[in-house]
Amino acid sequence: MTSHEIALLRLHNQSLWSQPGTEPGALLQRLAAVQAQEFAYAKWSIGQRTSGATHASIQQAYARGAILRTHLLRPTWHFVHPADIRWLIDLTAPRIRLLNGFTQREHGIEEAMLRRSNAILGQALAGGHHLPRTELSARLAAAGLPSTGVPLAYLVMHAELSKLVCSGAMRGKQHTYALMDEWVPAAAALTRDEALAELARRYFTTRGPATVRDFATWSSLTLAEARRGLQAVEHGLERFQADGRAYWLAPADPRPKVRTPRFDLVQCYDEYIMSYSESRDVLGLGALDRPEFVHFILLDGHRIGRWRHQLSNGGAEVMTSTDRALTSREAAALQSAIRRYQRFHQAGG
Repeated sequence: MTSHEIALLRLHNQSLWSQPGTEPGALLQRLAAVQAQEFAYAKWSIGQRTSGATHASIQQAYARGAILRTHLLRPTWHFVHPADIRWLIDLTAPRIRLLNGFTQREHGIEEAMLRRSNAILGQALAGGHHLPRTELSARLAAAGLPSTGVPLAYLVMHAELSKLVCSGAMRGKQHTYALMDEWVPAAAALTRDEALAELARRYFTTRGPATVRDFATWSSLTLAEARRGLQAVEHGLERFQADGRAYWLAPADPRPKVRTPRFDLVQCYDEYIMSYSESRDVLGLGALDRPEFVHFILLDGHRIGRWRHQLSNGGAEVMTSTDRALTSREAAALQSAIRRYQRFHQAGG
């Protein structure tokens, strides 16, 4: 299978070229998690994979807790469905804590400090209080704990990894934290083997074709655990070899034909970019040649340029930089992709 064929399969399986779910929650459950530290752009990662979702509708879903945002898989923000947040944290928090350990020690954050911080944050949020980080910072400062910069970030992340807190309702334009047990409905727990298998199934179904090393890096699991998860579900997957690598994916379904050339605007932390390590070269991303344009323009799944936006009450202005001159047909297709992004922002802001 060629790199072009691999890219096309990924576009379909990641729902960039097909929208099997009609609302953001269904999409999140399909993908397991969506990287989300760039909040405005991350909402587009959901919107372009769903039918009819707008910036406003995704913002509303987030505000009512139908979409959550927390640290899991890797030490960074992810969108996740409420039904999945606990088992995903249980599965991936041990590795994240190991990855965080060096920075915590560097800043003098010890276990006793983490326990005290959790107790203070729990008391502050109890009773349905959803508080922004500034107010949590003040509570920690009053108790003599670190309350700014990197130490504050790691204290709050520890509370997330402890399943104590997660994203709460918006307060105007401010993000807040809520107690997880008060904000997120209870869900059945999974054993570690069940969770490994479930994460492997969702990953290879929605990111395939991908390698087991891709899966290990994306999930932050050890390679041994990634292999164990894959082995549990490999009977339901297809396998092929290309360029000396073993790729896995869900059995092929009839895929809708897409008119090409097809352009997609994806943010730099989009799952299409972040889901691969060993086989990332398939995407032809290249170096960051113009740092003011950090997001990717894809032509049939391969990088052909970069883009950025400027948001206003009237919608979104999109600026682009392409690696080569476009044909008239390609230029028209790129404008179509830009209009899709602008419609996403114009439909209710």
